[in-house]
Order: sequence, then structure tokens, then C-alpha cells
Amino acid sequence: MLEGITRESIGSASAKRLRRDGYLTANIYANGVENIQAAFKRGDFLKAVRAKEGLTLNFTVDGKEFKTVIQEYQLHPVNGDIVHVDLRIAVPGQKTNFLIPVKTTGIPKGLKNKGVLVQSKKRIKVRGTIEDMPNNFILDVTGLDRDDSILIRDIETPTNCRLMDRADVAICGVIKAK
Repeated sequence: MLEGITRESIGSASAKRLRRDGYLTANIYANGVENIQAAFKRGDFLKAVRAKEGLTLNFTVDGKEFKTVIQEYQLHPVNGDIVHVDLRIAVPGQKTNFLIPVKTTGIPKGLKNKGVLVQSKKRIKVRGTIEDMPNNFILDVTGLDRDDSILIRDIETPTNCRLMDRADVAICGVIKAK
């Protein structure tokens, strides 16, 4: 399990020092819970994120175990490394907004007609409890011809979950190649 440390000093100088030592700074929060300023070894954190099966990420900070969802992350502007992450504690039974990843399967038939598959949304905002959330949305794009698209309203959601994005927004589509 991923282990983190609590940050004693908060500020840009201490954050730079931690980053130089190979750490990633993090804020851990939830409604009604005091914020925790933590730091994780960058390599261990990235391995844990890549290895996670579902939506949640489990770890310990100073002996306390947490089940969280990655809410937001910040990238270094030059080298693209993750420098900071916000983690929200997944409180069972509490309705919250989650960003659920979208994956596509299949080869669109529009590719044979000189089309290109474009995925405009990588994640979709969904409101519900953590227990009802899907790990991801898998869209079959084999039936898409050129100038066809899959919209938010075309996605089936689990019960007790609601899509928060506008219904007429395209997730992916096949467009004419230039």
C-alpha cells in the first residue's frame, strides 16, 4: 500500500525542497474533515495510480488509512511531471461529483472512408455516491461513419447516478481527414 508523510511546514519553499527530494505534494480533504497536507514519493505514487483497478486510490499517511479519489493534479509547465495532487476522501453514501474516464473500443467504419476518430472528452462529470460510480465508460465506436459522433445523451448511466455535462456535447466522433 502507498505510504505518505504529513508535511510539517506549508509553503512554496518547503514544497520546492520536497520536490527536489523526489516527493509529490498533496492535499487530502472531504466535507467535515480537516484538510491534511501530505507528501508521497513521486515514483511510488505514479506506480500506485497506474496499478489501481477502480476509481479509488488507497494509501496511508502517518498510520491512518484513506480511500480517496484524485480530484485534480498540477503538471510542471516544462517537463510535464506531476508536481501536486488534490485527493478527495471518498465518503460512503455521500453524493459528490466525479470525473469518470471514457474509453473507446473498436475501429470505426468511417476510417475506411478517409475519416479520423477524434475523442473530444476524456472524462465525464457524473454525480452520485462512490458505491454507484462506474470505473469508466466504455464506448463502442465500430458503427461510427464519417461525420457521426457519440453524445453525452447516448451514454447509459447506472441507477442513482446523473450526468452533469450538457446532453448535446460530443464525446467522440469521426471527422474528415485533412
